[in-house]
Amino acid sequence: MSTQKHLSSGSKKLAMFLAVVVILLFWQVAAWMLPDFLMPDVPGVFVRLFNDVQTSDFRAALSGSLGRLGLGYVAALVFGIGFGLIGGILFFFREVLKSAIIILQSIPSIAWVPLFLIMMGFGNLPIIVVVALAAFFPAALSVMNATESVLNVHVSAAKVMGASRWDMLKRVYLPAVMPELITGAQLAFGNAWRALISAEMLIGFGQGLGRTLAYSGETADMMGVMGNILTIAILATLIDQVILENLKRRVLRYQYV
Repeated sequence: MSTQKHLSSGSKKLAMFLAVVVILLFWQVAAWMLPDFLMPDVPGVFVRLFNDVQTSDFRAALSGSLGRLGLGYVAALVFGIGFGLIGGILFFFREVLKSAIIILQSIPSIAWVPLFLIMMGFGNLPIIVVVALAAFFPAALSVMNATESVLNVHVSAAKVMGASRWDMLKRVYLPAVMPELITGAQLAFGNAWRALISAEMLIGFGQGLGRTLAYSGETADMMGVMGNILTIAILATLIDQVILENLKRRVLRYQYV
């Protein structure tokens, strides 16, 4: 069993490596076919990115984006997990919240930006709220769906033993929904990251990776455009596949042994 798990992990790494190679190959082929001012080649963009990483502007943009992402993402997880668990013990609340999420999540996150700009003005707050809103839906839905699969016998046993609603949440529902919770957190990150970059590009406030990307496009700096796209892709992959995936394995380590 351990060998099978090890091979499975190795296969995933190989698949990721091959995917990166294929993407870079298609990019390079496109660079050979198009003029440099339309599509810069892969080595040139990597050299430009290496130089940009060492500048204070890049560090400021990176810290700005990660700060907004952290605040919005954490807020979404707190409220998403909280509401999801409450829905586990309050059936009618769960159905109302689930229906509201189904309706609201059909609206692209970026569509909320004009409303939040009018309500909150230019600044970090509307971007953070957009990020939180985008991440809240998958986080809450994953937990609520998981609570529906909790065995009635476990719930009944806890009630017979005199468990309060807080005890039910902490000792029955939370352990049962943990795998889906972690998966929902990864899905929420993907939504949060895309909403962050889109909102920064549209709002154009402060320093951030989205704002830098938009500025490169406005000045027809295709080397900068591709460099920023590459940065966004690398960061998203590192956060999701390294940080969140390792956290998932630590929390759910009993499933990987």
